[in-house]
Amino acid sequence: MNIRKELIEGITQELIKFLCEDEDYSIDQAMEIVYNSKIFEKISDVETGLYKESPSFIYELLKDELNDGFIIQKEQ
Repeated sequence: MNIRKELIEGITQELIKFLCEDEDYSIDQAMEIVYNSKIFEKISDVETGLYKESPSFIYELLKDELNDGFIIQKEQ
């Protein structure tokens, strides 16, 4: 497996774990949410480079997508 696919897989697993821990979703629910999200599309598209970011950063983007219906990169 190439390194990009491994990074994408690792991030995806972390997102699922975060949803289970923070939102008390079952694994199946969390998987459905992650795999059907725009964030997952962006992570999977190596052209975006999002797979290089930390899982916690991407999780914040996922939460924005779930809460607002779209992805927002907030200013810090």
